[in-house]
Amino acid sequence: MSGGSANEYIKHHLTNLTVGKTDEGWHVAHSAEELAEMGFWSFNIDTMIFGWGLGALFLFLFWRAAKKTTSGVPGKFQCFIEIIVEFVETSVKDTFHGRSQPAIAALGLTIFVWVFLMNLMDLVPVDLLPWIAHSMGVEYLKVVPTTDPNQTFALSLGVLLLIIGYGIKQKGFVGFSKDYTLAPFSHPAAIPVNLVLEGVGLLAKPISLSLRLFGNLYAGELIFILIALLPWWLQWSLSLPWAIFHILIIVLQAFIFMMLTVVYLSLAAEDH
Repeated sequence: MSGGSANEYIKHHLTNLTVGKTDEGWHVAHSAEELAEMGFWSFNIDTMIFGWGLGALFLFLFWRAAKKTTSGVPGKFQCFIEIIVEFVETSVKDTFHGRSQPAIAALGLTIFVWVFLMNLMDLVPVDLLPWIAHSMGVEYLKVVPTTDPNQTFALSLGVLLLIIGYGIKQKGFVGFSKDYTLAPFSHPAAIPVNLVLEGVGLLAKPISLSLRLFGNLYAGELIFILIALLPWWLQWSLSLPWAIFHILIIVLQAFIFMMLTVVYLSLAAEDH
């Protein structure tokens, strides 16, 4: 394959199905030029569809497991769900030292499973779903929501709002404000300096969360795309070992996102 066609292949697989607004109104982008013409008001439809769809799948699976829970001999699916729930509860119990542990455990479970399911889409063959979409007239399709920085930043922004809201709930607005105005220096004259230092630290939390998740999954997807450019007889010998190794990355990144969220909430509830 020539270098130009390889570049086009990579660019095509890394482009989202985007609906945006131009001077001519709203429409779906079918070329790089149309993508460039779109302004701020553009939406990555594939990210929204797969993200919301996997969230709905998570809710359905756990609702079904809860509905069919039995006190007798549990089935394999119930055992699997119970292992996940127990794993998250133990992790939260060892990390979170504030009140409302059941609510934080439920939040951690939601984050872990949802991010894991979105990451898991990276194991779908890179050409399968885009080829199906192309046969239906859809030019672009990215199937891994966490390779879209818009999705990871949205998740981390939600975590930031939870940190602020939970901190105010536990300490009150005055107590929460003191954490960012009277620390690390307790003198009133140092309030501007404290506000800058603590504010930067607060904003760095969601940014680091989003970039860590996005960077790892984007790199993993890019490697799968590069392997797909190789001759067919060489692809399986490389894609299978990478897929097996990538399973560890998928689980680990979901766990890290969950644990850092729990840690940040625990810090927001603690008094200096």
